[in-house]
Amino acid sequence: MIANSFSLASHDLSLDQNPDDVLEIAGRKFRSRLMTGSGKYADFEIMRQALAASGCEIVTVAVRRVQTNAAGHQGLAEAIDWEKYWLLPNTAGCQTADEAVRVARLGREMAKILGQEDNNFVKLEVIPDLKYLLPDPLGTCKAAEQLVKEGFAVLPYINADPRLAKTLEEIGCVTVMPLGSPIGSGQGINNAANIRIIVEECHVPVVVDAGIGVPSEAAAAMELGADCLLINTAIACASNPVAMGRAMGMATEAGRTAYLSGRIPVKAYASASSPLTGLVAK
Repeated sequence: MIANSFSLASHDLSLDQNPDDVLEIAGRKFRSRLMTGSGKYADFEIMRQALAASGCEIVTVAVRRVQTNAAGHQGLAEAIDWEKYWLLPNTAGCQTADEAVRVARLGREMAKILGQEDNNFVKLEVIPDLKYLLPDPLGTCKAAEQLVKEGFAVLPYINADPRLAKTLEEIGCVTVMPLGSPIGSGQGINNAANIRIIVEECHVPVVVDAGIGVPSEAAAAMELGADCLLINTAIACASNPVAMGRAMGMATEAGRTAYLSGRIPVKAYASASSPLTGLVAK
């Protein structure tokens, strides 16, 4: 049986985490606020080392690619120690709502086979656009409604649309996952204003997913108030994925700590760091 609260012992960060500041999704608690993907790695050993270095506790796996033994995915499910990580099956490759629902059901069965009997999580992706890989809002809502009815904990991948995010929360999704910029683009956070509104208006965890390329962008997303990040390409395709995994973990934690600390107001003029009174007379 998989524990209901994971321990974060895979890397040693210098920052002291608040033990009460945990990420809770569908009643399950996690200390790490970084989710990672499992695709695009040169080999499984590098993937395992990068996952450990990042400190992540949730790993997403493309169900359809595992089921079809797509290139780079053969043996992927068995290559990860699912006693250490919580599986987030995803419906990547699905272009319609009906397709996504079918694949989500396969994902739930895959989780059971891998020993996570009570895992009903699914990252919902409905993407008919093959050029920019932007999610279909109507198809996502349709699939989410059906999956919620079937008892899934639905984590939908969406454009950074505040109204859509609120609608999916009202449908019963357990998170919303707005993109920072297109998948794998490394463009960073192109829609900070909308993400900030989603954070303000939604009462489920907000996971910024896609587009982050470097740790400074990961920290910036967390400073906006995001509850979590999902990062794959920036880690897997880095020159040193293990080092980048660690850097992304550190940045996620630093950004969260900064957000909770409360930044200073932005001013249009200078403000001296040292007081101007009590100076030594010449």
